[in-house]
Amino acid sequence: MRKKMGAAVVGLAVTAVSLLATGSASSHGYTDSPISRQKLCQNGTVADCGNIQWEPQSVEGPKGFPAAGPADGSICSGGNGQFAQLDDPRGGAWPTTKLTSGQSHTFRWQFTARHATTDFRYYITKNGWNPSQKLTRAALETQPFLTVPYNNQQPPATLSHSGTLPSKSGRHVILAVWTIADTSNAFYACSDVQF
Repeated sequence: MRKKMGAAVVGLAVTAVSLLATGSASSHGYTDSPISRQKLCQNGTVADCGNIQWEPQSVEGPKGFPAAGPADGSICSGGNGQFAQLDDPRGGAWPTTKLTSGQSHTFRWQFTARHATTDFRYYITKNGWNPSQKLTRAALETQPFLTVPYNNQQPPATLSHSGTLPSKSGRHVILAVWTIADTSNAFYACSDVQF
């Protein structure tokens, strides 16, 4: 009886994990160039990150940014409360990637599950923004500095594309938005950079 009960519990656990994995993995991804906050948490560079350390690919929220999408102050988490640590500015002390203003940069996404894609858009904070406050639309330039159309195609497991960085100096945040074509969601990734 004990063996049957143990096998039943293991079977239920495997089924539950499988359902959770397939139910939430219709499309997932994050940026690792420049490295995103979620990847810094996942690789242990930043501690006290909560659940995002196990799910760097899961920062999914409503699409339509900036007219729609996550609320101000919860942009880096995609409006997903379980990943709110990504919205914490940590006193402006997130580790940064060093970039050169006006130069070409290769942006790279890693996908754990791929989906038909509308586009990839990259926004950057305005000069004079406050890095010790949560990210808001008012802190970002109104237009993306780079838009990469993807014509409803499915990306490969790793996707790189190049673009010219805007003329900036000092600390900034680059917000990468991956817009999914056939759902109402997008994926969000904040990368702290230093020019």
